[in-house]
Amino acid sequence: MRLQDKIALITGAGSGLGEATAKRFAQEGALVVVTDINAGSVERVATEIVAAGGRAESRVQDVTDEALWNPLLADIVSSHGQLDVLVNNAGIALTTNVEDTTLADWRTTQEVNGESVFMGTRAAIAVMREHGGSIINISSIEGLVGEPNAAAYNYSKGGVRIFTKSAALHCAAAGYSIRINSVHPGFIATPMLEGIQSSLSKEQLKNMMERVIGEIPMGTMGEALDIANGCLFLASDESKYMTGSELVIDGGYTCH
Repeated sequence: MRLQDKIALITGAGSGLGEATAKRFAQEGALVVVTDINAGSVERVATEIVAAGGRAESRVQDVTDEALWNPLLADIVSSHGQLDVLVNNAGIALTTNVEDTTLADWRTTQEVNGESVFMGTRAAIAVMREHGGSIINISSIEGLVGEPNAAAYNYSKGGVRIFTKSAALHCAAAGYSIRINSVHPGFIATPMLEGIQSSLSKEQLKNMMERVIGEIPMGTMGEALDIANGCLFLASDESKYMTGSELVIDGGYTCH
């Protein structure tokens, strides 16, 4: 029970990495508050966690709405005494190059992938200052290396990486016992990836998969559980000497 009695908030938990992380945290003793903009999805995840013997609560949340952050965390603290872990997981992917990306799509990507991480981190620090905690920001290998058809996504995930370091340094300098780290998933079989694949022609998909698998030294895409286990380590006291770090889980993709 590596997260026994910890209170964790996970955004974008209605599917994919967020869902897997919420279920893994609950297995290790955490009470998980799962949020998503999709009410049906996040309610399903919470119900499945409880049915499996875990503890979970669901909330509908638009992570880009600043007005919702402080009330959400205040409600969690009021109900459970504190917040120990925040996983800023909510995100979207836009597969266009710099020439084809509209300003509207660019801004939407930054709002969901970048601004929400800033707002979530800021709000969590305010309620974690007295007792400490762990903030986990989900970036991507696309925050470390470039991809020609991911201009807005590259920018947003690169921003999450360096913002995490800035926030971690601030908390350390202020004497807060708050650790802030980023996680960088590689190519993981999730609904987000499936959505990208569905936008491609059969030929484009075939070429993409051959290229991707060919560039992963371990020869296969990862599973959502691989990322959830990494988040579990960062949420637990086992990572008490880590802050401002990048946890890369990519099958060796970025070794090239």
